[in-house]
Amino acid sequence: MKNKKVIIATIIIILVIGMIGVGIIITKKQSEEKAKQALTEFIGFLNDKNYEAMYEKVIPINMSKEDFINRNKNIYEGIDSSDIKIEIQKIEKQKGNYQIDYHEKMYTAGGEVDFNNTVIIEKENKEYKLKWSSSFIFPGLKENQKVRISTIKAKRGDILDRNDVKLATDGNILSAGIVPGKLGGNKEETINKIAELTDVSVEYINQQLNASWVKEDTFVPIKKISANNTTLKENLLQIPGILINQEAGRVYALGKEAGHLIGYVQSINAEELEANEGKGYNTTSKIGKSGLERAYEETLRGIDGTEIYIIDENGNRIGEIIKQDKQDGKDVKLTIDSSLQTKIYEQMKEDKGLFVAMQPKTGELMALISTPTFDSNDFVVGMTNKQWETLNNDESKPLYNRFTQKYCPGSTFKPVTGTIGLTTGKINANEDYGYTGTSWKKDNSWGNYQVTTLTAYNGSKNLLNGMIHSDNIYFAQSALKIGAETLAENLDKIGFNETIEFPLNLAKSQYANQNGKQIEGETKLADTGYGQGSVLVNPIHMASIYSAFANQGNMLKPYIEYADGKTEIFKQNAFTTEAANTIKETLVQVVENPAGTANDMKMNGMTIAGKTGTAELKTSSEDKESGTLGWFDCFTDDLLLIGMVENSQDNREGGSHYLIKKIRNVF
Repeated sequence: MKNKKVIIATIIIILVIGMIGVGIIITKKQSEEKAKQALTEFIGFLNDKNYEAMYEKVIPINMSKEDFINRNKNIYEGIDSSDIKIEIQKIEKQKGNYQIDYHEKMYTAGGEVDFNNTVIIEKENKEYKLKWSSSFIFPGLKENQKVRISTIKAKRGDILDRNDVKLATDGNILSAGIVPGKLGGNKEETINKIAELTDVSVEYINQQLNASWVKEDTFVPIKKISANNTTLKENLLQIPGILINQEAGRVYALGKEAGHLIGYVQSINAEELEANEGKGYNTTSKIGKSGLERAYEETLRGIDGTEIYIIDENGNRIGEIIKQDKQDGKDVKLTIDSSLQTKIYEQMKEDKGLFVAMQPKTGELMALISTPTFDSNDFVVGMTNKQWETLNNDESKPLYNRFTQKYCPGSTFKPVTGTIGLTTGKINANEDYGYTGTSWKKDNSWGNYQVTTLTAYNGSKNLLNGMIHSDNIYFAQSALKIGAETLAENLDKIGFNETIEFPLNLAKSQYANQNGKQIEGETKLADTGYGQGSVLVNPIHMASIYSAFANQGNMLKPYIEYADGKTEIFKQNAFTTEAANTIKETLVQVVENPAGTANDMKMNGMTIAGKTGTAELKTSSEDKESGTLGWFDCFTDDLLLIGMVENSQDNREGGSHYLIKKIRNVF
């Protein structure tokens, strides 16, 4: 009995000891988890940028709360850290505390940073806290050391013309400013003069001069100006106290001459920064805002390099955290000829209009002009509110890019109707329609509606004479012979209602308003035949259509990125070879024949095929306000031009002949 009691007592003792051991193990595990949790919570606060909460999770240190918050904020936000994650690798107890070894990873302005680190977790009043020091931020970082970030500026690619002339490049702009101590005695008068020249308000200038950081010998920036604005520069330098410095900036050699084509860059905004997250942009980045600068942004943009490093109290660099090399942007070479671009601009700069110049045998775009325009350099140096409002509210719409839009083509569309008629066999070039006079209607079902043409002429009412005299009646009757369905089908075949692949967004050409695919009614069909009705054509598309007359019926694809004279077909066999050649011959006669509407374009030693056009914009017979567009489309073996001028009714010469004078100067 006694032995039995001893055995039971022994078992109880063993059980108690075991339970105590298990309890110890459980308590140890719980403590470890609490230590880990303390570190995890601290990292959570760090990701939330809650530096006050972080401070409450550390053992008292030899640093004030304010200094702790500032140090963490300045370093983490200075390097643009985000998505900080840790992976605990080892935890062990040391003298009542826990040492945790962990791997940390974070994203910074310089890229991803990762490292191994160690932290001590201590228990204070039943709560686990970090034994924090600066080495928690980066291993080895001491309290008297600082983390610095610097940007290695990348170069944006150049935009070059076909002859390697730099149309857009990273260069220097000018910064005009005031040194207050050198303004002289009559400061108020001097400041007024500076304000007048720079178009900057007196209030703004005084605000800058009265800033707390300004001293008598301080350079106070007032206005950025383009380097080629020599007149403003010289006028400013005559004023006492003015100093002009150079600084880096985007420079456009053809400021106004190619404003709509090249576009401009400006500082990235918040929306653009968010939309391009993860692509290497930052708050100081420049981004293409319009034109080819925007279209080729991905190619042109450079990605700045970044260095994050540690310096000691004397400013000496003692360690590198990460270095991301810069990536310079790539150049874009264009088919544009800058001298031709300038020549045409000089002819058109006082007008509202456009020009498209294309190499008819390759499709290379040699010039694209929209007038009035703007100077790309003005957007880089910055405009005052007054300057922007003047530009934005100008009734002539200088910000409107005309060569990307679509317009009523008027009689320049007649070659299209004629070629479709010949290609489909619906018309015969030699057939005489046999009408007389300057007005015609099919029958009384048209009511009071009639097709009118400008002048009567003797001779057969056939294709050649119809083109030479730009006879609306001939092409109205031709459209009726072709038929609405066949005409629409063949217009679709040559790119109507189709998006043309191009770096800039081009409006789709159309021949109908309602459903886009049906010409409704005979009178609308008749009007379509001579380029009225609902016909709207993009001028670059029209250049491609006219290229078929120079290429046996094949339409070439217009392109602007230089490719050493390559030729790409946009529409194979858009017209039959015979039809295209016949139309080309009639267009040559429009210029060569003394009765031709473009006979004033005739030049000795040069064969030019061309077509005049006047597009009526009025919406009804009572509309007296809408005016007209003047067109002249022409080509030689080397150059194809599509030209338009608005409000041609205001010009006594007529829009086409006004343009012909300008084109002769270009040739």
